[in-house]
Amino acid sequence: MVTRGNLPARMSAVDPIPTPAETAITGSASVTTWRDYFELTKPKVVTLIVFTAVIGMFMAVPTVPPVSVLLFGTLGIWLAAASAAAINHVLDRRIDAQMARTRKRPLPLRHLTEGSALLFAAMLGVASMLILVTLVNALTAVLTFASLIGYAVVYTVWLKHATPQNIVIGGAAGAAPPVLGWAAVTNTVDPNALLLFLIVFTWTPPHFWALAIARRHEYAKVGIPMLPVTHGVPYTKLHILFYTILLTLVCVLPVLTGMSGPVYLAGMLVLNGIFIGYAIAMRRSERADLPMRAFRYSVNYLMFLFALLLVDHYLR
Repeated sequence: MVTRGNLPARMSAVDPIPTPAETAITGSASVTTWRDYFELTKPKVVTLIVFTAVIGMFMAVPTVPPVSVLLFGTLGIWLAAASAAAINHVLDRRIDAQMARTRKRPLPLRHLTEGSALLFAAMLGVASMLILVTLVNALTAVLTFASLIGYAVVYTVWLKHATPQNIVIGGAAGAAPPVLGWAAVTNTVDPNALLLFLIVFTWTPPHFWALAIARRHEYAKVGIPMLPVTHGVPYTKLHILFYTILLTLVCVLPVLTGMSGPVYLAGMLVLNGIFIGYAIAMRRSERADLPMRAFRYSVNYLMFLFALLLVDHYLR
């Protein structure tokens, strides 16, 4: 087992971009295209984030939210999430250059400079705040900004390198979008919105730990103390099982509070049963493909779960 004490020294967020020799395995400098900037926004991740925010908007009212809120709220939250993603690219650029999963990102490939990426992130962030403050409401802008800082700075700069519980603690920033969507419509932080937050917050550890098991050697190489690196794979698998069971219990809360009904409950039990099945399979088997299969399922799980919430909301 690798312990925190013998992990490689962590990479500094202010280290320069690797030299051409250092990045020979990832390619040489090339002409910048719009795709490089688009890649900075982590489009797949941000799409899932914004999806949960939009569901929060619809769940906030019995009918349909105002079109202007749907449009500008979604745009503002998307821009903020994209800005945070771009900042993450800059801060993690040296780590990304050493990991197979991330070494073909624009900065390790030297398609973009650090300065241009930061300027792009700043433009997205400023645009987000202007849209939310002027066209939605100040509460949503404040909460969105706090979420941006939580992920792009607190998690990326500190938590990610400080503790194997980085995903658990830092998951609060990633779980905020449903609350942001709800606040965009109602200008309040509703208890039901916090239930949606709690679902995403509890989902985050088993989701990321499955990926961390599959990529544990890369995380160890760059000195990131992910749980399977510091405490071993069996320990991590046990915690994944624990969190998937806890997630199922949390997912029952919307039914107990009356926010959701039988359609959601039935679908949720099926989705969570499959998730727990993956966790049990990983616990019992050493098959190398299971962690990534569980990781991919967890992405679809969250999307389908929130879709169920929406369907049930309008069928009741």
